[in-house]
Amino acid sequence: MGLFLKIAIVSDLHLGYERFREDAFKQAEQALEMAASSADAIIIPGDIFDMRVPKPDVLAEAINLFRNLSKKEWRSRVETTEAVNRNYTSVPIIAIPGTHERRAQGVENPVTLLGLAGLLVDVSDGYAVLQKGDEKVMVYGIGGVSEERFLDTIRKLDPKPLQGHFSIFMFHQSTYELLPFSEDFVTFDDLPEGFDLYVDGHIHSRVEKKVHGKPFLIPGSTVLTQLKDSEQEEKGFYIYDTVANTYSFQKIKSRAFFVVKVDIGNKGAEALVKEIKESIEEALTRGSKSPIIRVQMSGKLKKDARSIDIDYQGIIKGYEGRAVVEIARPGVEDIEAITDVDALRKGSLDNMSVKDYGLGIFMERLKESKYNLDISPTELFELLSSETTKEKAVKKALEELFSN
Repeated sequence: MGLFLKIAIVSDLHLGYERFREDAFKQAEQALEMAASSADAIIIPGDIFDMRVPKPDVLAEAINLFRNLSKKEWRSRVETTEAVNRNYTSVPIIAIPGTHERRAQGVENPVTLLGLAGLLVDVSDGYAVLQKGDEKVMVYGIGGVSEERFLDTIRKLDPKPLQGHFSIFMFHQSTYELLPFSEDFVTFDDLPEGFDLYVDGHIHSRVEKKVHGKPFLIPGSTVLTQLKDSEQEEKGFYIYDTVANTYSFQKIKSRAFFVVKVDIGNKGAEALVKEIKESIEEALTRGSKSPIIRVQMSGKLKKDARSIDIDYQGIIKGYEGRAVVEIARPGVEDIEAITDVDALRKGSLDNMSVKDYGLGIFMERLKESKYNLDISPTELFELLSSETTKEKAVKKALEELFSN
């Protein structure tokens, strides 16, 4: 490899994700090790962890993972930093916290803890400069904040590229072009100008666009977290060549995910069960070990048939050890049919997490009620969804709402 600097972009590892915890760790480990062996530096635009307060064993897994990376003989190093948190390493692994790690102001998040341990560089609200030979790369980062505050944060910080450096702007937020359901989301035009590359996290499928005429990349998550059509694509990360201004997507070995569609077509219970099983068996012939298979059904049963008579759980259990099967049962309304939030009907639901969907409805309802309190709707939503019991969540929300 010459003196040009290659950057690996790895995002949304979601360590500790309960449903597929082993997948999350193994696939994160694989992606990071591949990135470390084929690039000069790694940048991570958020959601290393799946929870704001990871369990001790999850935090230990992350520490071991990043400690192993820090022992590698890197071809570049972090020369300078100018960010909110002090830097304790020259290892070229640069990260920001995402929405899953966002906590109240003044409270440490788990990404910051990895930075304090000298395992990575947290560039929240600031930047770091990477150097290899004569080439210098600046990475400016803004960690995940509430959507209403992001534009104000950009204006307050006023991020600018560094002259003579290849400059990257890294963030972890929704954008209106990709999720057009809230006026609070920034547009591409709102992002600071002059950078050579724009990198975002948050969305779990790959995105390749242009911002201010420059590449805008989202690598997607390294683990399956939402059983949607868009997540059938292979997982991986980007490698960006900062001299040639080219990039490529590097695939990792990840558990296969298939969506199979079954037309109920006025069938009876027995015929439907037969077709469901045939569809699952067909997916199993695609050669993947223990895949995740989601069965989507459309149409209605014949008049004398009842959905309650179909043993869906029996079908699912019948494939244990061979596949993880989920069946979207008939009669369950489509998400687009039960919401009156206009933008949720604009065809971008494949990119939306359940949390984002809930946040969209929550914000819309608050606007309808002429909500006008000091705490922002997103911060209130985060507060209500962050506690382990309803009582604690309500108590904290009331304290925040009526503290004045």
